Amino acid sequence: MITTMTPTSENIRGTSALPYHLMACRNNANVNLNANSDLNLDEGIDIEIYTFNNNNISDEKIAEVEKELQVTIKKVPLPKWFLLVFKCHLLFVRLFLKYPLHHYVKLPQHVVDEIKAKRPDLVWVYGAEWSRVVNQFEGFQRIHTLPDSEALFYYRMLGRRFVTWDTAKFWRCALMYPKFLALERNYSKDSSIHYHLVGEEDANFLRQMNPDIQAHFIRHPHYEVRNLIPNPSLKGEGNDIHFNQPKIKLLIAGQYNYYMKEEADLLSEELKMKSGELAPHYIITFLGKGWERHVEALRGAGYEVNHITFAPDYIEEICRHDIQITPIAIGTGTKGKVLDALANGLLVIGTPYAMENIAVKHGESCIEYRQPEEVTEWLCKIKTDIGTYEEMAKEGKKNVLRCHDRHSVSTQLFGLFNYNSTK
Repeated sequence: MITTMTPTSENIRGTSALPYHLMACRNNANVNLNANSDLNLDEGIDIEIYTFNNNNISDEKIAEVEKELQVTIKKVPLPKWFLLVFKCHLLFVRLFLKYPLHHYVKLPQHVVDEIKAKRPDLVWVYGAEWSRVVNQFEGFQRIHTLPDSEALFYYRMLGRRFVTWDTAKFWRCALMYPKFLALERNYSKDSSIHYHLVGEEDANFLRQMNPDIQAHFIRHPHYEVRNLIPNPSLKGEGNDIHFNQPKIKLLIAGQYNYYMKEEADLLSEELKMKSGELAPHYIITFLGKGWERHVEALRGAGYEVNHITFAPDYIEEICRHDIQITPIAIGTGTKGKVLDALANGLLVIGTPYAMENIAVKHGESCIEYRQPEEVTEWLCKIKTDIGTYEEMAKEGKKNVLRCHDRHSVSTQLFGLFNYNSTK
């Protein structure tokens, strides 16, 4: 594996958890091997990781990851020219480049030679911009995990009102969209390369831009599930799901940033207007940074509100709640915090962007909304018919544990290629 970020069990300064969990269950994946394959599945799938460590993981933490995943990790230095661009604040050079800046980074030739000498069954590259690295291993079978289409992300951003009203954001999106579009259109059509995405629309968009490539949508694996020692205060434990009483606990998780800003502001105003009906029945908790204004506004409207800027054990904290509201305004791929909530037994109420690519269905295993007024309408229904929505939360958990299971996803990923390839 060659990766821009060092894999970690939780996202640290980037989307570093996805490759971690794809590898975590690899040796339980029932990969169909050809009869003549020299790889014995009983011996497992060995992975050696070369990382540019863009998320700045310490050597101590890297050693922990090596032990947890039973892998070896080697750090690869970034090119001096690349470091100089950031050190000397020369990022304006991106204006003159056809592709995004990271695309111009390649592995040093001695590292390429070292990897080729090992004759790996597969070269797996993680990071949308790293197609030049993928192309350094012509003749080898390769998986390129993007995991999202960045071109689709900027395309969606340019269609949002809050972007067109913000001059800086608009011009950033207007500049980056054609760069990523050109990048994805230029991805190699080599039949030995499989492109792996965790978004169905992302994969469709990529195929439209580059019709002859092999693009695969594979569901995002869920991460940690709290199910070891039953604890009635934690909703993710066991099969029974019962909402807190006398007040149901609502959770809004994530930083207050442009992914959530537009929808979160509208939701907060709607909750304030319906405080007379809802405040006696719900406690609201914000988990993440930047929510101070919303906390004070909802407290002033009569709600009991908590604000946790950081939870040492994220999964344990979300399991103390009953319902997660996810007001995501923009994005692509799969939202990890939504998967975390569903897998641990919370009922999720979210926008279409929050729920996309997750194996749940509105009205059966989740609630999807388009207007903030719908959220308060659902909350009014929930408080008068709690049992129905506890069952809905249970159905959401069951679907995610089945369809987003790490073993199943690993099987699909490592089953994309033929182990008998010639090098």
